[in-house]
Amino acid sequence: MTTPKPKKLKNGMTLITVPQKGATSCTIFVMVRVGSRYETQEINGASHFVEHLMFKGTKRRPNTQILTQTLDRYGAEYNAFTGKDVTAYYVKIEAKQTSLALDLLHDMVFHSLYKPKEIDKERGVILEEINMYEDNPLMHLDDLLEEALFPKSTLGWNIAGPREVIRKITPEQLVAYRDAYYVPERISIVLAGKIPVGIEKQIENSFGKEKQKKEGSDLSFASFCPPKKMETPVIVQSKETEQVQLGIAFHALSISDKDAPTAKLLANILGGGMSSRLFSEIREKRGLCYTIRAGHEALEDVGIFSITAGLDKTRIESATKAIMNELKKISEKVVSKDELQSAKDNLRGRTMLAFEDSAVQAQWFARQWTFQKELQTPDELMKKIDRVKGSEIKALAKRLFDPAHMAVAAIGPIANTKALARHFTFPS
Repeated sequence: MTTPKPKKLKNGMTLITVPQKGATSCTIFVMVRVGSRYETQEINGASHFVEHLMFKGTKRRPNTQILTQTLDRYGAEYNAFTGKDVTAYYVKIEAKQTSLALDLLHDMVFHSLYKPKEIDKERGVILEEINMYEDNPLMHLDDLLEEALFPKSTLGWNIAGPREVIRKITPEQLVAYRDAYYVPERISIVLAGKIPVGIEKQIENSFGKEKQKKEGSDLSFASFCPPKKMETPVIVQSKETEQVQLGIAFHALSISDKDAPTAKLLANILGGGMSSRLFSEIREKRGLCYTIRAGHEALEDVGIFSITAGLDKTRIESATKAIMNELKKISEKVVSKDELQSAKDNLRGRTMLAFEDSAVQAQWFARQWTFQKELQTPDELMKKIDRVKGSEIKALAKRLFDPAHMAVAAIGPIANTKALARHFTFPS
């Protein structure tokens, strides 16, 4: 694959096309550089609320049913999501219907109606979404973990927002927020798959005609500065469950950090699959959990290295000691050449398999451009990963797994938070 070349539209919006040989579908991905970390306490949840309202009708398509029926008719896959730093909308559709999907996405993003009646109705939908997450320990764990890891930062806020804000936020506040951030300079459009002839002209005549922002209407966020020591590093939600859902997280690397490829390998070796160290030791050898995994998520100015597990509630101490021991071991001993090569092969295989999907390609390049203003193909990333040495894995593990920058979250029948916290020390 050759590296795509971004194209600037006249109004400052970015267009990236990623042709895929043999494809019969096209994915259109519209990514907006705004998420929950841009919000204030008074409007926490606005990014997510705005995303919901994009599906509630436009002047030309005045209700949800018309929007969804238009796409369902052609068997399209479509959705949207809100993160800490981006909001995105996408449609994957048979290539000959790309023009229709583009017209609909443009209509949604720039001409949604925001009727007060629909906004009030959607409050209830979002409140039920919050209830769904909080009722499901597996889904709610990440929220608690981020709250513990990012104190006094918008990164620790719930993307959906607190209930009291969702109940009170006004249509005027939502429209003002949308108008401030849904501007050409903050939007990237990626088309991946089979790119129809003439589609770029349609984009120029729709997305490309949107007006540039008013000066100063959007604001940046406060960059996260890790504290010297975590104030409340352990958050527990006491709940009668059969399992304990446990998360451990550390402040980690930003998306532009030169060691980000090393962090990918470190996460893979520790908890990237059924042959990883944590899976082998905690589940297979000791039978202490059903699932356990490790991952590294890179954000613009910081990252999250996390380990999550569903544990036997009667053997939490044994499991946490074993997990901490694995973190200590990889910080002190260089991984073998064979284990390192196996992790590299695994990452390459997973990446290449995923990249057969045009939706994966579209999101890959959209996120890169949004935060780095440069693009790299999977092959280019793998070249960086192939150069990582075992000694670099060890050095990064020692750097990241610092107790002063560790947070813990747990959901389950846990009565004593202080007693749980004592388990999270590295073996001497």
